Amino acid sequence: MAFNYDYYLRTDKMPTLWCWGCGDGIIMKAMIRAFAKLGWDKNDICIVSGIGCSGRFSSYIDANTVHTTHGRTVAYATGIKLANPDKHVIVVAGDGDGLAIGGNHTIHGCRRNIDLNFVLINNFIYGLTNSQVSPTTPKGAWTVTTQYGNIDPSFDPAELAKGAGATFIGRESVAEAQKLERLFIKGFQHKGFSFFDVHSNCHVNFGRKNKLANAKKNMDWIEGNLIPKNKWDKLSEEEKYELKKQGKFPRGVLHQVEEPEYCEEYYKMVEKVRGK
Repeated sequence: MAFNYDYYLRTDKMPTLWCWGCGDGIIMKAMIRAFAKLGWDKNDICIVSGIGCSGRFSSYIDANTVHTTHGRTVAYATGIKLANPDKHVIVVAGDGDGLAIGGNHTIHGCRRNIDLNFVLINNFIYGLTNSQVSPTTPKGAWTVTTQYGNIDPSFDPAELAKGAGATFIGRESVAEAQKLERLFIKGFQHKGFSFFDVHSNCHVNFGRKNKLANAKKNMDWIEGNLIPKNKWDKLSEEEKYELKKQGKFPRGVLHQVEEPEYCEEYYKMVEKVRGK
């Protein structure tokens, strides 16, 4: 029997406004399937999205939803989670929204280890606002703001999140929807800040000017850049360094540790103060 997505969707908003072949729809479906397999009621879920193509997640998913200002998803989500620690709060942001203007909030969400699920839709460009360079744009790539090739070094979002203190970090791509769904299930069950670096295609804006002008070709390029973690771990540090310079990254669950969760620590402090 086919899976019924309608319980978690605002069906009156269908079809979506995303471009044909956009990876955002794959990510949304993988997320919804994870909700269903975990048995989450939509009334216990809050989706917080920012500005960009990913901002539409809060329009299409039928749950508690907040469409926030540019780069401020983690700030809003932190307040929501502190006020409702028993709810499942999912942040959805693009690489521009989450790592450029919103980079500071992302870092401090990781540092606090607050129980949020941060889904970074990483398509290597500002997709919605006409193709500007982002913190993950590969070196040499064309964008409207780097028309002779990007000279900026790019972030490895997973390493950034690890350095800042996130306790669950995973990476997958839209070309492997079942692997992405399984990664979401693992991360959503983790107590603490869960960070997902999801590589997605933007063949319309990134692809057209970088010889990846259809969805399949863009996805094949993404898949070619990802290496399973069990193979990655067998490489020397020098080999890893050289591969990262070529835009290659490990995939799967990259990091998971148990640390005190921020809401729990906060409410312990509240009780301590009240007990005085």
